[in-house]
Amino acid sequence: MKDMTPLQRMADFPNPETADHITYNPSISDLRSFSAHLETTTEFGSPSYVSAYRSRSAAQTATAIDDSFDREDYTVVERATEWVNDPRNEVLCVDRVVGRHDEVSAVCRLFLPKAYARIALAWAALLEPSHGVEPDFVTVQLPDAADEACIRVLPDDGLTVVLGSDYTGEAKKSFLRLFMHRAKQMGGLGLHAGSKRVRLNDESGALREVGQLFLGLSGTGKSTLTSHGLWLDSPEGAEMVQDDVCALLPSGAVVGSEGGGLYIKTLGLDAGEQPELYEAATDERAVLENVAVDDDGSVQFDEPRYGRNSRAVVRRDCLESSADGIDLDTVDQIFFITRNPLMPPIAKLDERQAAVAFMLGESIETSAGDPSRIGESIRVVGTNPFIIGSKGEEGNRFRELVESLDVDCFVINTGVVGTDDPIDVGVEETIAILEGVARGTVEWTRDETLGLTIPEHVSGIDIGQFAVGDHVEDVSGAVESLRAERRTYLAQFDTLDQDILDAVY
Repeated sequence: MKDMTPLQRMADFPNPETADHITYNPSISDLRSFSAHLETTTEFGSPSYVSAYRSRSAAQTATAIDDSFDREDYTVVERATEWVNDPRNEVLCVDRVVGRHDEVSAVCRLFLPKAYARIALAWAALLEPSHGVEPDFVTVQLPDAADEACIRVLPDDGLTVVLGSDYTGEAKKSFLRLFMHRAKQMGGLGLHAGSKRVRLNDESGALREVGQLFLGLSGTGKSTLTSHGLWLDSPEGAEMVQDDVCALLPSGAVVGSEGGGLYIKTLGLDAGEQPELYEAATDERAVLENVAVDDDGSVQFDEPRYGRNSRAVVRRDCLESSADGIDLDTVDQIFFITRNPLMPPIAKLDERQAAVAFMLGESIETSAGDPSRIGESIRVVGTNPFIIGSKGEEGNRFRELVESLDVDCFVINTGVVGTDDPIDVGVEETIAILEGVARGTVEWTRDETLGLTIPEHVSGIDIGQFAVGDHVEDVSGAVESLRAERRTYLAQFDTLDQDILDAVY
């Protein structure tokens, strides 16, 4: 198969509409019935499942662009193709569409054993149906085909094979990874980001719209900030456009990927603090994965019974803050979510500094990535573990796009400020900051020690209490040490433009 063209490779799969051993595009209710042997029914009437794998297997994932594929890697692909074609197997095939934008949207086809219909049930609820159209991307997921997870991606063929893992996130990200790759091939950039539309009164009283993007690793507050209404009163308001993956196009449009639902983290989900997400997770149409559910159906969102990466697929129409569409006509502001204690609650970045922030991708490890390293400081380019191709070129492309589109960029700290006598940045402070930035009412000043533009005044809060120098004993030494560390890290990306390297803050 190594020398086959993409069309030949796709043609090697059977036609699911005519193959007797394939159940093609069953209804959501049928998918649930196929999974009845694995289901625990919750007190809300929704299905809950427990998987053997409870996070993505990043270390076991390789792509034909970024890794050296040998015969063994292509044998993995051959095994998956043979399994789908074998009439002795009970094969399930589900088609969905990622995105709604004519230029970037793609038909996605998932093959998997009928016994694992719960994976298709959750994945299908995230996207919108397609039927009878040839797929752009194909994933074959065979949880029982290997003792350990093995994920192989052929980007130019639009093909992903997942062996060993039964984690729903592998199916979801297999298609979103290729969606982002397609956007880059079109001159844009795929982003692991949530998008939001804020409506505000201008000085004349007329409503204006502000398009926002939030880049952050799973579990760092991206969904919370994207879905938050900023406590605005009508006719002002804010609505979530997209939760997880977007594509920034050269035109300035930000196109979404998932039109059906959201794949949210549920550990610690609280009705008081996250009322919308809680209501959506307790709707009967939600699909729960690795959530603690008692024998009587009682759901314990605060209990990590099956690890800390408990999840729920929830429907967009359960969220009042959810927009009807999944695309933004234009983006005005981009926020990088960090948990670096040497960062202020927010800082405004120029185009080169924004590219630095993109390349650094500073965050903390969460249960969605490597559960054994939860809480550790990490760096992931673009806060996007799914980049295909040169990461340095991603940074260059990002800088080019925000510069040509005149986008304002910021780094926002949702953790603590300081290493000595640290102070928490609370939800109220974060929302006040975001509202002020959207309105354009924040007053800025230059902090020469940090090398950043930071807020001097934010309406409604005492921003001065978060001065980094007041919470770090030797702030100059700490910042210089951090800069040196950042420069060393960025030096590994040999295709990254030198003027971006020179802008390290």
